[in-house]
Amino acid sequence: MKKLSLFLSALLAGMSVGFGGLVFLSAENRVIGAALFTVGLFCICTFGFHLFTGKVCYVFQNDRAYALDLPLIWLGNAAGTGVMALLAFLTRNAASLQERAAALCQIKLNDSLLSLFFLGLLCNMFIYIAVEGYRNNPHELGKYLSLFFGVMGFILAGTEHCVADLFYFWMAGAWSGRAILCILTISLGNAVGGVLLPLLRSAVSKTAA
Repeated sequence: MKKLSLFLSALLAGMSVGFGGLVFLSAENRVIGAALFTVGLFCICTFGFHLFTGKVCYVFQNDRAYALDLPLIWLGNAAGTGVMALLAFLTRNAASLQERAAALCQIKLNDSLLSLFFLGLLCNMFIYIAVEGYRNNPHELGKYLSLFFGVMGFILAGTEHCVADLFYFWMAGAWSGRAILCILTISLGNAVGGVLLPLLRSAVSKTAA
């Protein structure tokens, strides 16, 4: 039951990112779309859902069981983005959403794996800023500003978020062997980027002590 509960929480996190993706694909203005994409991480942090890119940031602060849960969380996120894409396909907006998602996916498919890895790494440094700020900022306004700055930063910088990209590939119907390889590469980059800032912070703290 615990694993099922975890999977469902991850599925809801994937759906939440899908909400953000729907808004981003629907917005004519990229800055407004980036700002409103924050609805995804807002839902995840507020409701306590499990998002791979957020949870991976704390893998070294937790036990082995925590690390072993990460693949299940990733799969739940993937399922949730698929559910949200399926729901979007049933609406009158499907054609325009699919066209915009396809354009985004083509950029990723034409990129090198090295570039995708480092864009994934940079993305999760932004995500760490967002989730760590939400967790530990003592000011209520600061908590939510952390989410906005982190999410808007990773989108406007053109970085790659594996769960958001899962939604775009579902929405575009652009799955292929190359697409899967791109997603896995981005996921690896997200994982490395997610642990990089916490490890550097820990090293700085030990040096200062």
